[in-house]
Amino acid sequence: MNTQRTLLASAILLSFNAPALAQTTETHDAHLHKDAVPQVLVTASPFRSAEGDQILTPAKVLAGDELRDKTGSSIGETLSQELGVSASAFGAGASRPVIRGLEGSRVKMLENGMATNDVSGLSNDHAVASEGAVARQIEILRGPAALLYGSGAIGGLVNIVNERIPTTLEPKPTGQVEARYGTVDNSRNGSASVDGASGHVALHVDANWRETNDYKIPGNRVLDDASTNMKRLPNSETEAKELGVGASWVDDWGYAGLSASHQSNLYGIPSLEGSRIDQKQDRYDFDSLVKAPLAGFESFRFKAGYTDYQHAELGEDGPEVLFANRSLETRAELAHAPVAGLHGTFGVQTENTHFSALNAEGGPDTVPVTHSKTAAAFIVEEANAGPLRLSAGLRYENVERDPVGNLKRSFDLGSGSFGAAWPFAPGYSVGATVSYAQRAPAIEELYSGGPHDATATFDIGNPDLDKEISRNIELSVAKTTGLVRWKANAYRNNVSNFIYGRIDNDALVDEEGNPGDELRTRIFEQADAHVRGAEAEVTYNQTGAGWSGRLFADTSRGKLDAGGSLPLQPADRIGASVGYRQGDWRGGLSLVHARGQDRLAASETTATPAYNQLNANVSYTQHLASTDLTWFLLAKNLLNDDIRVSTSVLKDIAPLPGRNFVFGVRAKF
Repeated sequence: MNTQRTLLASAILLSFNAPALAQTTETHDAHLHKDAVPQVLVTASPFRSAEGDQILTPAKVLAGDELRDKTGSSIGETLSQELGVSASAFGAGASRPVIRGLEGSRVKMLENGMATNDVSGLSNDHAVASEGAVARQIEILRGPAALLYGSGAIGGLVNIVNERIPTTLEPKPTGQVEARYGTVDNSRNGSASVDGASGHVALHVDANWRETNDYKIPGNRVLDDASTNMKRLPNSETEAKELGVGASWVDDWGYAGLSASHQSNLYGIPSLEGSRIDQKQDRYDFDSLVKAPLAGFESFRFKAGYTDYQHAELGEDGPEVLFANRSLETRAELAHAPVAGLHGTFGVQTENTHFSALNAEGGPDTVPVTHSKTAAAFIVEEANAGPLRLSAGLRYENVERDPVGNLKRSFDLGSGSFGAAWPFAPGYSVGATVSYAQRAPAIEELYSGGPHDATATFDIGNPDLDKEISRNIELSVAKTTGLVRWKANAYRNNVSNFIYGRIDNDALVDEEGNPGDELRTRIFEQADAHVRGAEAEVTYNQTGAGWSGRLFADTSRGKLDAGGSLPLQPADRIGASVGYRQGDWRGGLSLVHARGQDRLAASETTATPAYNQLNANVSYTQHLASTDLTWFLLAKNLLNDDIRVSTSVLKDIAPLPGRNFVFGVRAKF
């Protein structure tokens, strides 16, 4: 199925190809057979090209068997072993991607190119309201590549593509049904996705159901505390359901369609307080594309989405804090044909939200009812100048925050990026990109003033916070053709007025904010900071039959300019994997080693120990008439290592699951 075309700003991922392998590449490509893995398109790209062709957009696309092998109970778990990506790991129910040491609202979550509009960016205990089990592919874009989806996405973005609004007419019904069972938590998971057509009407339906018990852990719950040795982690159970339907009219001129989905998610928070979160979301989307609407223009696209999100944080006596977010988003994009050597897209975007986090017990509200309005205009262009390949993007955005009973704020934000790649020989390229971005303070950073029981904090915002200003430079080199491919990125991001929550472990208060012994105070402050890091990856035969392999390493350092580390910084990692694919058989083995992380922020008290994570997979596919039936076995954390990730608030009291075997069967037709 063709994937849909959405917009993303340009940045740079560069190709580097050895001449000695050029002939090998041509020979290998000429002899690819039915076992080869087809290339997938990056839908979140203004120029809609394959992942390996993303010279101007640092991208990783998880799709097909790779996505199914890595799919976990959360988006963070699914992406946690990708280059430059770690996870917030707040139990099995909530884990959000952390990209290059940046998290929260600095990493934007999209579904089919539109914001998920949940509240997962507010706190690590909030789950992303989009399901990976029914995704066709998941796209990761790092650094300045994400700027045109929002000035605040200085860390990057994740786009979850489920194509609920179909864009093509299938000649016959196609789809996928999967069931799996996991031993570490007695998990039961069933998912399905089906597409069809009747005349000019394309139809889609997908569903997912998952239930898990508290998961097994290797030993101690609390780090280095033998008295907490136990078999399972309390309050780590999950229960999730999702249903989505969509239909569109597809014709020679383009398409127009609607979709609707409902999601419910009840999961435990494995903090010492042991609360739970009951999450629900209804989502409605419209998408349309008109081909060649005017002379000189390739396409016009208009999208709109309405989201009604809510969740309750449940204590022993019932709801404690009620979160709600109602959002209406629109986006219009006009792609022009090449003119004067320039090829690109420009458009406008609006967002209108009502957010609140109200105390259900009559005490201080965590965040008051706040009405936010956003209006933005953006443009992205690419061009060739002799041997150079150039890209540039600009975005202007106005954000208004209007809370009940607090200071109204308005922010004018500008962002832009410029990059150049130099292919100095066939298959070789090197280049750089620079970007400038401004981010408006999030609602909770401005107006928090109440308890947040799931994180055991009393949050205090500052309505006078200034906008963040990020200046980023990235150098990249890569080889994207041939049996052996590799890439390396080095970056530095200087951020003025960096906003962070300073936790004071000594200033304890009660639910009313008075001196007590229940909650730590978390005060949102600003200071200049910088993040620097590097990533490298080498792969062998990733798309063909036979043996394949991967080596990767990443490192990141986030520090305050005045001294001290930023909170929850990722550990240095190195990993290796080997796979084999032949006929109907496929298997693989991967090992990730993370070094101990002792670069602590002022509010952090314990270092994170090193760990080794060993995973494996094997599968066999039966061909039954028009259906492919795949039996698979996944093994995770085979060493039963005590894994604690430094990017998790709960690292000291909630290790990741122990040894886990996942048995499953998948039918594709």
